[in-house]
Amino acid sequence: MIPTLLFIGFVGMMLAGVPIGAALGLAGAACIALANADAQWFGLLAVPQNFYAGLGKYPLLAIPMFVLVGSIFDRSGVALRLVNFAIAIVGRGPGMLPLVAIVVAMFLGGISGSGPANAAAVGAVMIAAMSRAGYPSAYSASVVGAAAATDILIPPSVAFIVYSVLVPGASVPALFAAGMVPGVLAGLALIVPAVWLARRHRMGGFESSLSRPPFWKSFRDAIWGLAAPVLILGGMRMGWFTPTEAAVVAVFYGLFVGMVVHRTIKVRDLFTILRESGELSAVILLVVSLAGIFAYSLSTLGVIDPVTRAIVNSGLGEYGVLSLLILLLITVGMFLDGVSIFLIFVPLLWPIVQHYQWDPVWFGVILTLKVALGQFTPPLAVNLMVSCRIAGVRMEETVRWVGWLLVAIFLVMVAVLIWPQLALWLPAKLGY
Repeated sequence: MIPTLLFIGFVGMMLAGVPIGAALGLAGAACIALANADAQWFGLLAVPQNFYAGLGKYPLLAIPMFVLVGSIFDRSGVALRLVNFAIAIVGRGPGMLPLVAIVVAMFLGGISGSGPANAAAVGAVMIAAMSRAGYPSAYSASVVGAAAATDILIPPSVAFIVYSVLVPGASVPALFAAGMVPGVLAGLALIVPAVWLARRHRMGGFESSLSRPPFWKSFRDAIWGLAAPVLILGGMRMGWFTPTEAAVVAVFYGLFVGMVVHRTIKVRDLFTILRESGELSAVILLVVSLAGIFAYSLSTLGVIDPVTRAIVNSGLGEYGVLSLLILLLITVGMFLDGVSIFLIFVPLLWPIVQHYQWDPVWFGVILTLKVALGQFTPPLAVNLMVSCRIAGVRMEETVRWVGWLLVAIFLVMVAVLIWPQLALWLPAKLGY
């Protein structure tokens, strides 16, 4: 009865508009109290203990730093310079600006681990440029929102950091390496429908008439942005710093580029940058800590084992169970953000992963690909919300375009399901 109340209370509060973090914490705390009715106040001591335990993990220190990196590079002008350099390489023509938007979003994925921050940085530059070239605003918003979803696959990734905290067998460096090939494949897969749609519907009629930036000048302007992923990922690979320390290095590098090199960030801007990144980091970490209470109630109330046995003994077989889980998570991803999905479902799914002996790093990549799908799947699509706000369009207007992009990412997820080495080859090669 109490486990049933746990889920009913959680879903009921969410439907009533309670923030997901508060719904997780309140449902978990209420069920802990009910389960210890004879010694209620002593039982409730588990609530603050698990609140702190959910937060007091070293890898989580990287989250506020990478969020801050995204805010800094958003304001530093790096995105605009990378766009000009990409245009100088690929040239002008039908479908070239969408291609540039996707490539630049992938590259910025190697700097910041936040999809919405990536959508804001790329969208602020690309949506206006695509509008001047004759692309419909709804199409531009769809391309930018989908392209920013690759950010959680290409390291550094906030989603991988959260997953590593929940799954002891998956280290952050191994997850970062595992996400690289699927992340690049996802970006390449998005380019195909984006360019095809642009040419089929004769979009970007004015693009050929726009000037092409000079190669060497745009290269000199973009070189500081091009060096950022090399510094962050190369430094981790060389052992100069851990992923958490890499986030701090990236913050100071971004401040140097923005304040000294490009001079687009003034001292008075620092308060706004710190406030915005602090608010977003606080929301993420608060959800993480409150989810610790929910996870504790799941484990102590004996919910996980019966659910695991029911799924394993359903007669679907290994691949049937995997297909069922993917379908479930894709459906949930339409309504919940990625971090919340990890925090709610990973404790439930981990015994199933152990039963079938799936590689935890590979499974983390599959989950993250599913989260990437959810970031631009209406009705709740955080990346698409940002890009639609910049483009000034309603999310419903993007449906006819975003469907093709969803199919592209879905096919990449199917490929990683069929050929796990797409995710596991690089970690093995690097010794993780």
